[in-house]
Amino acid sequence: MKLYITAPSPFARKCRIVAREKGVPVEEVFVDPYANAPELLASNPVIQVPSLIADDGLPINDSPVICEYLDAIGSGPRLLPDAGAERLRVRRIETTADGLLEMGVKLVLEKRRPEHERSPSWMERWTANMHRALDALEAADLSADDVHIGVLTAGVALTWIGFRHPDFDWSTGRPRLVALQAALEARPSFRETFPS
Repeated sequence: MKLYITAPSPFARKCRIVAREKGVPVEEVFVDPYANAPELLASNPVIQVPSLIADDGLPINDSPVICEYLDAIGSGPRLLPDAGAERLRVRRIETTADGLLEMGVKLVLEKRRPEHERSPSWMERWTANMHRALDALEAADLSADDVHIGVLTAGVALTWIGFRHPDFDWSTGRPRLVALQAALEARPSFRETFPS
């Protein structure tokens, strides 16, 4: 299997972590989406990472779908419950953490625009959304002792926000998230995929 990634992508990191947690060997291929990397374009028409090419040649795109696939074929405890209320709970945490990341990515892209083209009102809205998502994750009382895809995604989001937005204070008043991030970053799957 090949997983097309960029080193700083939090969505790619999420898949890399799941592959390690589930013991699924994948070849990580670094690509440049902004250069329209032909191998990435062949697997994903919108040229985004991550993109997984399964052993049968099937392209799988979007980190939640890739992670669900890796979870299903890997070994060990399931990271996404099969059904019912627990599956919905885990998915809700995952989508909140993914939403936090999406707001952060929008801010990164907006800051790359020339200053006179930036939208202060959108940047303010995305920043407020990030705070609300963080508050919701803090209230969810997540634990590194209960590892599932929602917890892993939250850990990825916390580290990436600190990496890409060092002036954004995500930790003050959120002791549970601080503890969660510290515990997760001590795991081998997190240490091996730290953003650069």
